[in-house]
Amino acid sequence: MSQIIDGKAVSVKIKNDLAVEVASLRESGVKPGLAVIIVGNNPASRVYVNNKKKACEEIGIYSEEYALNAETSQEELINLVEHLNVDDKINGILVQLPLPEHIDENAVIQAISPLKDVDAFHVQNVGHIMIGDFEFLPCTPSGVMELIHSTGIEVEGKNCVVIGRSNIVGKPMAMLLLHENGTVTICHSRTKNLAQITAGADILVAAVGRAKFVTADMVKEGAVVIDVGMNRDENGKLCGDVDFEAVKDKASFITPVPGGVGPMTIATLMKNTVKAAKIQNHME
Repeated sequence: MSQIIDGKAVSVKIKNDLAVEVASLRESGVKPGLAVIIVGNNPASRVYVNNKKKACEEIGIYSEEYALNAETSQEELINLVEHLNVDDKINGILVQLPLPEHIDENAVIQAISPLKDVDAFHVQNVGHIMIGDFEFLPCTPSGVMELIHSTGIEVEGKNCVVIGRSNIVGKPMAMLLLHENGTVTICHSRTKNLAQITAGADILVAAVGRAKFVTADMVKEGAVVIDVGMNRDENGKLCGDVDFEAVKDKASFITPVPGGVGPMTIATLMKNTVKAAKIQNHME
């Protein structure tokens, strides 16, 4: 029987530590601030934005929300980003993805100042992550690393397999595991003999976006299994990329969905915002 990795508990500790740090920063005249921009009325995006606002309130981070209608032009959105880039009250800027189809997501991301890019999606920050000389880490992969560390298991020397190659999760996830001396394989839709590769993984990270995609035969006995997926099953119930019931007795540690990676993503966003405030105020 595996141990459940409780993302809620790990994230609460991070947020509690941040609340103490934010209180100390405020005493010295620094008030970390986060601006969140949401375009359109995607229900999932609205839930994420509300959760981020709530986390800011819990920690003591100043937050502003910009809810723009779905017809907002790319030029209008970039103009808003550029205004926030020079707003001293705002240390971090987050544009909630996905954006409406008529807006080029990459153009918007590159308009964000790298110093305020708390998602770490700007090419400059991505480059720093590649060479291991970074200020900010992408929120989900960084949260995953915290969960792996919470198990007490060392990444060094382990066979690590990441299923998924997105710029947001898969690629940076592989780099973070590599930075800790894991031996990393990235799998994707064109990978042959996928089950054979994943079955050799000491640490398996599933970020493919398909409900219950990872089955028991794909998992090594005693592996650490991290499920980044957030899907709905045939009954409309939230589930991950891993068939939790089938895999939980085979893994040594496993994250649930919900309550695993999700809370860590928001906790890391808060951590990045506090770090951005310290950098911009020459405290780091």
